[in-house]
Amino acid sequence: MMPASPQIVSEFHALLDARALAYEFQPIADIARGSVLGYEALMRGPVGSPLRTPDVLLRVAKSIQRMADLEREACLGAIAAFGRLGLPGKLFVNLSAPMIEYFARDRGREMLDCARDAGLASDRLVLELTEHERVEDVAGLQAAMEVLSERGVTLALDDFGDGRSSLRLWAQLKPQIVKLDKYFVHGLLGDGRKVDVVRTVLRLAEVLGTPLVAEGIEEAAELGMLRDLGCHYAQGYYIGRPAAAPASVLPTPVLGVLGSGKVAVLPISERRQQVWRPVDKLRVSAPAVAPHLASGELVRLFAANPELHAIAVVEGHKPVGLVNRRDFVEKYAQPYHRELYGKRPVSQFMNANPICAERWARLDSLIDVLTGGDQRYLHDGFIVTEDGRYCGVATGESLVRAITEMRIEAARHANPLTLLPGNIPITEHIARLLDAGGRFVACYFDLNNFKPYNDLYGYWRGDEMIKLAARTVASHCDRTQDFVGHVGGDDFVVLFQSDDWAERCVRIVAAFNREARGLFDARELQEGGFHSEDRRGFQTFFPLTTIAAGQVAVSPGQFRDPEEVASAAAAAKKIAKLSPGGIHLAQPVTIIPFREPMAKARDVSAASA
Repeated sequence: MMPASPQIVSEFHALLDARALAYEFQPIADIARGSVLGYEALMRGPVGSPLRTPDVLLRVAKSIQRMADLEREACLGAIAAFGRLGLPGKLFVNLSAPMIEYFARDRGREMLDCARDAGLASDRLVLELTEHERVEDVAGLQAAMEVLSERGVTLALDDFGDGRSSLRLWAQLKPQIVKLDKYFVHGLLGDGRKVDVVRTVLRLAEVLGTPLVAEGIEEAAELGMLRDLGCHYAQGYYIGRPAAAPASVLPTPVLGVLGSGKVAVLPISERRQQVWRPVDKLRVSAPAVAPHLASGELVRLFAANPELHAIAVVEGHKPVGLVNRRDFVEKYAQPYHRELYGKRPVSQFMNANPICAERWARLDSLIDVLTGGDQRYLHDGFIVTEDGRYCGVATGESLVRAITEMRIEAARHANPLTLLPGNIPITEHIARLLDAGGRFVACYFDLNNFKPYNDLYGYWRGDEMIKLAARTVASHCDRTQDFVGHVGGDDFVVLFQSDDWAERCVRIVAAFNREARGLFDARELQEGGFHSEDRRGFQTFFPLTTIAAGQVAVSPGQFRDPEEVASAAAAAKKIAKLSPGGIHLAQPVTIIPFREPMAKARDVSAASA
């Protein structure tokens, strides 16, 4: 810490001794009630002075050993200033642990007398534990807060998650309010991991019975997401900037967000996209043999265990080789092999460089086995170990099957080609929209003549066509209101809450049909179409690939579950594909669901379309 200049120090002493600190107050919103919960007090130095900000005031106070003086004056001065304003709600005052203990020494008399003179009841005071340093004496702080709590004062834990405000402190102090550090709110709109963190902290707050204040809200979309996640209170520049005389009610735009029936679009996290399974899922408990065992004994062991594809060769619990059943039996069945090699050690027939995988390792760590040039490992399978000791074997076939299942499951969360949310997030978002009881429009986009295009130009250009569709659809949607998902292949779903959804659909269709021409060769463009095989295998002329949009305007109570919405949108899409303009809006009817779009498994690359 750089020492403050003598001039700054002198100005600080004069400011504190004259009790000339100024104060601003920042509102904290009650999300459920759409009202002001209270205000956080922020001390200020003179306008235009280097001492204007709290950070500088605190730094100078610490350098000259006047932290206690500054905190005491800031607390009492903020109480008096707040009382003069006549604002509603609670007053949040930042204090360190030593200062909370200081005010508890006289059972809070100095603080509460100041509050009484300002016209504030004790239950309107909230002491925010602000940790400039780690709390060393937790027991002493607990005792101090018990004293103040008996007088009606509330404790809040500030900046939870920044490294100093720990979960242990939360559990020990039992604060009545916890403030979530602003780091977890900034960028919330596009970061699924932060959404998961907020969800987790809210579940923890529910378990511990502590309401949560989310700090650092600067955008309407962030407030909308926190509202939908179930956060209790909100603070930040979007709610209101610190002011010497703040408003007593929330701004109209904030009330609009809190009262809106629209559902926030929550990003999916990488954790949800990744499906984790251990190698142990494939492990088969199997006997092992020593390297010196006679090969004739190995024949008998294979005969006694017909289900084993291979047997590991182990020396002192450490695997040193793997003998494949089929290869070994084929060699042993050759003329005179039994007589010549029956007493030879099995080490002469083993693969001395088998794949070994720890049982609790991730299955996807073995993907290189599938894509490597030496397919012998896929044929032989691999050995499973635990801390380097043999504990079983696994087949290459089971590895292929498990990796394939993992990829399919992962694609249900996020399509690997476009990285858009897959079937599971789509279904979850439809359910949220239905639960909210608002209006929205489900649009099912599908490419016309994509399969013959893919057959003619190949998978690479087919993938480019799908990525173009994804970019076009996403770029014409409002990501704060409209959910864009990729069902699979060339099928996309948009759940619109934008008021101008119809115009957006028209622009999507026009933009894609225009840009898709760039993925055709000159000959096909000149002819206005292309020749390719139809589904029966006959050469047919197809028009250029375009996009169709089936639309379903969903009203409250019209559908019972996401499957009905998906079925209605899929039915509208089929009609749209036959319509001249490529767009069809379904009439509001009661839908009998058929299991097509969301329940049906879809392949995830252009090759499957």
